[in-house]
Amino acid sequence: MLDALTGIVVVGFAIFIGWVLGRTGVLDVSSRAVLAKLVYWVLSPALLFVVLSSADVDALFSSLLPVSAIAALAVIVTYAVFARVVWRRPAGEAVIGALSAGQVNSSNIGIPLSLYLLGSAAFPAPVVLFQLLVLTPVALSILEVSAGGRFRVSAIARALVSPIIVGSALGVLVSVLGIKLPEVIFAPIELIANACVPVLLISYGVSLHGQRVLGAGGRRGEVILASALKLLVMPTLAWFFATAVFGLGAQETFVVVVLAALPTAQNVFNYAQRFGVGEDVARDTVFVTTLGCIPILVLATVVLG
Repeated sequence: MLDALTGIVVVGFAIFIGWVLGRTGVLDVSSRAVLAKLVYWVLSPALLFVVLSSADVDALFSSLLPVSAIAALAVIVTYAVFARVVWRRPAGEAVIGALSAGQVNSSNIGIPLSLYLLGSAAFPAPVVLFQLLVLTPVALSILEVSAGGRFRVSAIARALVSPIIVGSALGVLVSVLGIKLPEVIFAPIELIANACVPVLLISYGVSLHGQRVLGAGGRRGEVILASALKLLVMPTLAWFFATAVFGLGAQETFVVVVLAALPTAQNVFNYAQRFGVGEDVARDTVFVTTLGCIPILVLATVVLG
């Protein structure tokens, strides 16, 4: 239990440092834009390459993959229907809100928490694989099209060759082919990858300065829905499908529930910044789920661990 809380404290400290830098004016709005580009174009691709290329092939395609995918898709579709039908939000905003509800922080928080709570950093690998090779191409394609105002093949092509997708695909390729990269090649990439988590979390902390959680006009209901789907519905669905449909054992069930209970990925906020859409919903949902996941993870550990 203490190990899980340690992981949360580590993440929270980095976000707090970012807030202090924003509060004191060391990093301003222009700094946020620079950090967002750095994370999107360089740091995230490097981190995802390192994580996926180092993962065991059996771990990448284990039984955890379908359970995690089904639970995520269920809440994503649920939010998207509400956003489009009830709130009449544009496609770009609906995508950011849906990702806020269903895309978990499998890398920045998932990897350290998996190490502390589950005993291995390899468990989030199937979730990373699904999110980056399935969810992200679809989401970025819609965001690219929405930003341009019309369907364009070039927009889809740009989304599919985004640095995040390329980094993930190369990592999976290295793992599947069993390629052992020379240290002279892998070490520089790993050095850059190690900067991703702190820079991204600090950037998120900077964005919190001057903002009031659940204070964005007309967006409070969306944040509450996305947070409830993420923290309550998604872990429950993961438990149901793991036990009733796939018949997973106690340990595997515990793993998929913990992975489903992870907070919303900061990458969603990074996408919102990148395309200038849905930033309020992404930022507030990340904040609410990052705090709210603590009692959920503790409960899952007590009941299932």
